[in-house]
Amino acid sequence: MTRSERDLVTALRDELAAIDPSRPCDVVAEVDGLGPEPIGREASMARLAHRLRRLAAAQAPERGPFDWGPAADHCRGAWLRGRFLARGSLSLAGGRTHLEFVVPPEEAPVLAARLAEFGLPVSWRLRRGRGVVTSKNGEAVGTFLRRAGASGALLEVEARQVSRALRGELNRVLNAESANLQRAVSAAGRQLDAIDTLEADGRLGTQPYVVRMVAEARRETPEASLAELAERLEIHRSAVQRALERLERLAMTEEDAPGPPARRPALA
Repeated sequence: MTRSERDLVTALRDELAAIDPSRPCDVVAEVDGLGPEPIGREASMARLAHRLRRLAAAQAPERGPFDWGPAADHCRGAWLRGRFLARGSLSLAGGRTHLEFVVPPEEAPVLAARLAEFGLPVSWRLRRGRGVVTSKNGEAVGTFLRRAGASGALLEVEARQVSRALRGELNRVLNAESANLQRAVSAAGRQLDAIDTLEADGRLGTQPYVVRMVAEARRETPEASLAELAERLEIHRSAVQRALERLERLAMTEEDAPGPPARRPALA
């Protein structure tokens, strides 16, 4: 990832870590999602876990452990937020979204099933003795982060994705237009060469009026498109195209070219 992309992911994680759930049940759920201790995480995760455990002790001292099955959606979102902060990572490299959780191997299928229930289809596998749960679906990952509470940073993520998509579409259109222009320039060059050839050997003057009219218009405006020639001459575009194709075709053959007068045999 670029520095800018890393900074954006950091901002997104910081936004999630700064959330203090308003419901006691959500506090319990997020504490459970964080696990007994943050593993391989920055100090802010330890502070978050400590803060939420204090909230849980103050708000819900009698509540039992979190149970996913009967839990409401907001509780599930809080649990997944905690699991992401403790065990998840997000990559935005090159405009591609990659969400990954690294968990104990026995947890991987359970987490995958919970994410699927949450509307986030994922895949899971074992890698070097650990369970790895991943999703590369940008839209689904965006839905997950929004429901987990990262609405602010997510707006920036989506804005960058839209901007990147627009740049890609603009480049595609410009490349297509450039290719079309190149083809048009090449075609006009061939047509002008054909007109010169036919005029030089006298065949241009023997062509139908429309063909001669199109040839003259092409000479006067070599940069004009077929549609522009048709508008100028007030004829159909297809008539212009047929006339120019006829000129090129005739120039490629000398069948109809007038030859020198035949010599009469000498009298004996």
